[in-house]
Amino acid sequence: MSADEPGADVLTARSSRVVAARKLQRRRGRDKAERFLAEGPQAVREAVAAGVVTDLFYDLDADTRHSDLIDAAVAAGAHVHPCTDEALASLAETVTPQGLVAVCRFLERHALDQRVPFAEMKLVAVLHGITDPGNAGTVLRAADAAGADCVVFGTDSVDPYNGKCVRSSAGSLFHLPVVRAADTADLLDVFAHTQILAAAADGEDLYALDAAGDLDAPTVWLFGSEAHGLDDETAALAHRRVGVPIWGRAESLNLAVAAGVCLYASAAAQRRKLDWCHVLRPPRIYPARRVRAGRLVVHVSPAGCGPAARLF
Repeated sequence: MSADEPGADVLTARSSRVVAARKLQRRRGRDKAERFLAEGPQAVREAVAAGVVTDLFYDLDADTRHSDLIDAAVAAGAHVHPCTDEALASLAETVTPQGLVAVCRFLERHALDQRVPFAEMKLVAVLHGITDPGNAGTVLRAADAAGADCVVFGTDSVDPYNGKCVRSSAGSLFHLPVVRAADTADLLDVFAHTQILAAAADGEDLYALDAAGDLDAPTVWLFGSEAHGLDDETAALAHRRVGVPIWGRAESLNLAVAAGVCLYASAAAQRRKLDWCHVLRPPRIYPARRVRAGRLVVHVSPAGCGPAARLF
């Protein structure tokens, strides 16, 4: 059956389904079953929407608080299982479980999968040697927010289906393609059509590149571990080394923040280029009057693009 009937037995920590799901807390178990766990209402909601939930475990309190999610899982064809608090706690990895744990199918594709449209991608994040699952999940979330086309977990990087990584992504794991690559160098061969930028503390000023118009091209960003950055061999694969300038007194930015700044800078540059060159869009004309926030500024557009008026 696709879902447990009302009144079905409440599963305990020793129930076979719970024991099998608990094996997914380890990478070996995940890789063998090609399944992983998503914990909490936000992750479960996105997993159900993505159509990847096979089983949903919930405690009796969640049956009331999250009945909409349970109903949605049933409608999507998942098996749903009421559990004791002890059983649910054995599946959850947080100190205070939120009552829902879903078993999900793997999402990622192989780096050389011909179905992945790498040639059409404009913005990609590659994680190399990043072993902190919280950092990796937060970078994944930032990449999703910036509109990236793909996130690659490269050489020696954490498993994207690690429980902490899934939680840190806040549902973004289910929004964009995730690729696992055994070798970052081999993976970069697939992106021959793009510029490759390596994030490095001693690199060129990110905003100087933006001002020079060097960020609006299709781009692959390479991010290394927070402790050691990119090794010299991997950094040498990039066309340029780029750093986020520190204007205050902080010693550095953490990996997730720096990655978010870099990805947003590229995304903004690419969108500005589209704004200037979208010839089918008629220009907006503003009345010639002063306003509280500024004044009318008319910009002469680049060759080949329509005129534009912008309010500053």
